[in-house]
Amino acid sequence: MITLNPIGIAYNDRPEIKDDYWGQVVTKIILNSTFSEDALSEIESFSHLEIIFYFHLVESSNIETGARHPRNDKTLPKVGIFAQRGKNRPNQLGLTTVKVVKREGRELTVAGLDCINETPILDIKPVMKEFTPAESIVQPQWACDLMKNYWSGEY
Repeated sequence: MITLNPIGIAYNDRPEIKDDYWGQVVTKIILNSTFSEDALSEIESFSHLEIIFYFHLVESSNIETGARHPRNDKTLPKVGIFAQRGKNRPNQLGLTTVKVVKREGRELTVAGLDCINETPILDIKPVMKEFTPAESIVQPQWACDLMKNYWSGEY
């Protein structure tokens, strides 16, 4: 058994879970009071961060452990839960690379975080080139089709 405690909470104007239109979402992450602002010292010297968060509103009855059609769309192939980025995952963990907008004390503002308002944040890591793939990213066409509106305009 592993116990994780959120390090902070994400605040934005996205109140409900939706699959697309995350492009205009700006999120403020506020660290818990157990962390001093030193925990974020120099984080603004990085352009991008990886945010690990918890899909806290996923009902346990919706957790998938096998294969399913992404977004329950029968026109898409049935693929394993670990071959997609859906929220109904066994450990309910989300991971997104975001752009740093600014930091003020224990508050971090980011763009491109696809979580809803009041989502628990589990960890923050800087993106370093040395940790990104040196090779080209390869993915199936259905994934490209699925993501066509994910980062577009307003919801």
